[in-house]
Amino acid sequence: MKIFCGRANPTTGSMEWLEEGEDYDYHQEIARSRYADMLHDKDRNVKYYQGIRAAVSRVKERGEKAIVLDIGTGTGLLSMMAASAGADFCYAIEVFKPMANAAVKIVEKNGFSDKIKVINKHSTEVTVGPDGDMQCRANILVTELFDTELIGEGALPTYEHAHKYLVQEGCEAVPHRATVYVQLVESRRMWSWKKLFPVHVEAEDGEKILFPPSEMENCPGVPSVCDIQLNQMPSSDFSTLSDVVTMFSVDFSKPVQSASTYYRVQLEPVKSGKAQIVLSWWDIDMDPSGMINCTMAPYWVKPTSALQWRDHWMQCVYFLPREEPVLQGEKLYLTASRDEYSVWYNLQKAREGENKADEEEHKADVCVESPVCRCRAHLLWNRPRFGELNDQNRTLQYIKSLRKVLKTDSVCLCISDGSLLPVLAHYLGAKQVFTLENSGVSCSVMEKFFKANHLEDKIKIIEARPELLKPSHLEDKKISVLVGEPFFTTSLLPWHNLYFWYARTAVSSHLASNVTVLPQSASLHMMIVEFQDLWRIRSPCGTCEGFDVQTMDDMIKDSLNFRESKEAEPHPLWEYPCKSLSDPQEVLTFDFTKAVPQHCLSTEGSVKLLRKGKSHGAVLWMEYHLAADISVSTGLMQLPNEKGNCEWNPHCKQAVYFFSSVIESEILSDPTAVTYAINFDTKTGEIAMDFKLL
Repeated sequence: MKIFCGRANPTTGSMEWLEEGEDYDYHQEIARSRYADMLHDKDRNVKYYQGIRAAVSRVKERGEKAIVLDIGTGTGLLSMMAASAGADFCYAIEVFKPMANAAVKIVEKNGFSDKIKVINKHSTEVTVGPDGDMQCRANILVTELFDTELIGEGALPTYEHAHKYLVQEGCEAVPHRATVYVQLVESRRMWSWKKLFPVHVEAEDGEKILFPPSEMENCPGVPSVCDIQLNQMPSSDFSTLSDVVTMFSVDFSKPVQSASTYYRVQLEPVKSGKAQIVLSWWDIDMDPSGMINCTMAPYWVKPTSALQWRDHWMQCVYFLPREEPVLQGEKLYLTASRDEYSVWYNLQKAREGENKADEEEHKADVCVESPVCRCRAHLLWNRPRFGELNDQNRTLQYIKSLRKVLKTDSVCLCISDGSLLPVLAHYLGAKQVFTLENSGVSCSVMEKFFKANHLEDKIKIIEARPELLKPSHLEDKKISVLVGEPFFTTSLLPWHNLYFWYARTAVSSHLASNVTVLPQSASLHMMIVEFQDLWRIRSPCGTCEGFDVQTMDDMIKDSLNFRESKEAEPHPLWEYPCKSLSDPQEVLTFDFTKAVPQHCLSTEGSVKLLRKGKSHGAVLWMEYHLAADISVSTGLMQLPNEKGNCEWNPHCKQAVYFFSSVIESEILSDPTAVTYAINFDTKTGEIAMDFKLL
């Protein structure tokens, strides 16, 4: 069966209908899944195995049969661990059909078909009884249903249901408990991901300051968790205001409640500062005694232990609703509220001479509603985008460039989503400024923004697609300066922002013959790298704790090769250290002063490898040439040092193209160069690439 999938092309902006096979979604999900990452997580696997062996032993010592329920079995790994530890029977539940099929094959290949039954259902639909999916209730509950936030994948309702209907009272659970830890910090860098700071502009008539609307200032933001590799956040970028405290824990061996609730702890700041951020992570005890522990604690908490790298569980950054100045030693209450799937935090000061009764009164103040963005800016700009808009150095490059091109009679049109460029253009002396906004959300955010700075009659917002722009929108004027960052909310890969070029082409008839376009051009850059750890997410596992999981490797490989050509994938490389093996190379240029050409742009060549290392892949990014000698990079911020260490733009995702040697796990003799062929199809706006290691 074929399915027609409609999608807006992020580069050309056109709507496309693509005919897809019915398993297209499966392939997408598998190819981009984190299964490989979990199978490579040695610490997790060893601890699960130890916990499962111990649980099976405890049940056997009581003279009972060990019946295991494994919810979300994935590859069947945990069930196979249980069977080899002596469990009498395992029920392995997996809702995702391709995965359940793979689990059946893996279980069979490892010789456990008589001990493990794979059930392709949601656990809440599993039946128990003589004619049911399970003959009887299980007495060992094994699951791995956790995400970085612990509960974001629905662990709580799943456990709640399992205890009611699928497992015996007093069952063993692996993991036995999870504990969530928090630490209060001040961090201008992380706070800049939540709110817009005032922007300073040196104009002809003195300094102008752009302020965000008060509605944006007081907005709690969006409830979705901000999960990052906190181990890549240098200690100079935050200041800890409290010790690490235990916020709450969940005992999985007893009935679990998923209903909304809250937890509160008392804190005393270890130093004075501005409380802005709650950093959080969890650990799991695989056994009741807590001897088998798997932790997500960041580097400064357990500096002596070796950190296990993993990408499926990271650490959380929560933004307090408001910045709170706190004093060393004063009494504070931190409240964690949660619903079934998410957690949010509030900080309150204890009142003078407070007693138990006052504390009860405090409880009434607890915000049990999940935070909702009312200013709409948090719907328009994601967190890296807030960081980008707050990057004063970046803003300065645009100010310098605009100064060079604007004249007192300039009629300026800005094409970017929710950008500050129209305001900069106005302050720097453009006669008239129009901004083209692609969505109702960006229109309403920009409207509030202009109003807050008394610019509503100075900058005209046009809500229209570029190809539908009419002379009347522009009051019958020709545009003398066309500007863009460019930034579009629909962009996933660096070159998707080339939509600016397509928009520029669509509005050609409205441009003056001597129009200045800023940026004047863009270029695509590339560098060959060795990743410290990121390669693991695409690397086959072969065997995991002695079990053959090659079926899973093959399945991921098939999905990655499902499209004839492999694709690059977006990753924020500031979180994933790598070493450059080649010099960065400019591979394609795009001239914005002219319309998009009809013919394809293509290039081929080779790059020399300068350093020894494993060539895991190529990193690609865009650079925008704003004016004669001013450029902004969405990738490398400066040339790598002599060791090959790289500093990446922290506000953007770079494109990573993993070489097939990673996916096939081939051992290569030291390559000396990499050849590349890169083709930009101007009709589809897509970039196809191919690399060979020599």
